[in-house]
Amino acid sequence: MSAEVRIRHVQGDFKLEVAFTAASGGVTALFGPSGAGKTTIVHALAGLTRPAHGRIILEGRTVLDTEAGIFVPPEKRRIGLVFQDARLFPHMSVEKNLLFGWRRREDRATPDEIGRIIALLGLEHLLPRAPKHLSGGEKSRVALGRALLSSPDILLLDEPLASLDAARRAEILPWLERLRDIARMPIFYVSHALEEVARLADRVVLLEEGHVRAEGSVFELLAGLGVEKPLGAVLETTVEEREGGLTALTFDGGRLLVAEKRRLGERVRVRIGADEILIARERPVAISANNVLPVVISAIHAQGALAEVEMRSGAARLVARVTGASVQRLALVPGMSVFAVIKAVVVEGAPV
Repeated sequence: MSAEVRIRHVQGDFKLEVAFTAASGGVTALFGPSGAGKTTIVHALAGLTRPAHGRIILEGRTVLDTEAGIFVPPEKRRIGLVFQDARLFPHMSVEKNLLFGWRRREDRATPDEIGRIIALLGLEHLLPRAPKHLSGGEKSRVALGRALLSSPDILLLDEPLASLDAARRAEILPWLERLRDIARMPIFYVSHALEEVARLADRVVLLEEGHVRAEGSVFELLAGLGVEKPLGAVLETTVEEREGGLTALTFDGGRLLVAEKRRLGERVRVRIGADEILIARERPVAISANNVLPVVISAIHAQGALAEVEMRSGAARLVARVTGASVQRLALVPGMSVFAVIKAVVVEGAPV
């Protein structure tokens, strides 16, 4: 158990009352709209906010227990914290910024470990530069490296991409994926961007108005979320083969064909929009879509003129957003076997 969190805290007119757990390892996303309580939770985890009531256990260490009078100060929590603004020291070079927290640790990273982190984040050529000569994405990578070199037990990323434009976000997301895949510590990732959470998180704590609305696997929880462009599915797949110029991706429930070239055996996360999934009572023929999956309807939720149709393809959960008229015309009901016709698949990460 990397984290056990139970907090009640009032700050002005805002009341936070949450309880959740996070398994050791991987990325747990604290996800929700602005004002949901995400940053307050991060500050409580880091010790920057002292909740009025609650208990927080991080990696087996109790850092807060209001009933027992326990409050471990921030500097003793072994937490790496990265904010949305990099907060680099302008008078220091990149190298000195990276080693700022490292100098204050008794159990410092070795020179080899320092080199691995610098290489992981692609910072070698930036070491002599001043922060004013860095792009937004480069500053974010330096801030991430500084947090990692402080030898934390847990890493907290508080909307690290929020201040970046689309190009800079696209630049740093692959570095965050690399960190997720090789880091030996739990990572908490705060965001209100659905695409970031779908791409990076393993587990999601969904927050709304200071309360936990739901928590669970990213592959279960995100399908159906979103207003303008709701997600239809987030799937973890494995590259199986090349077929007719396309790449075959297998998952627990079927196979998808995509145009991107990928290495055989590579694990690839894909994202499908709920509006990109059509439903057919019979398997369609002579159709341009490359992906048609046999599925079973598990639930139907009416939303005005629209409806969300939940389906299962093996263990995978998919949600299609269709009109209520289509539900009536096709006589769709839970338990019915149908076919999900997928018009487009977003493959995360850069192709080979």
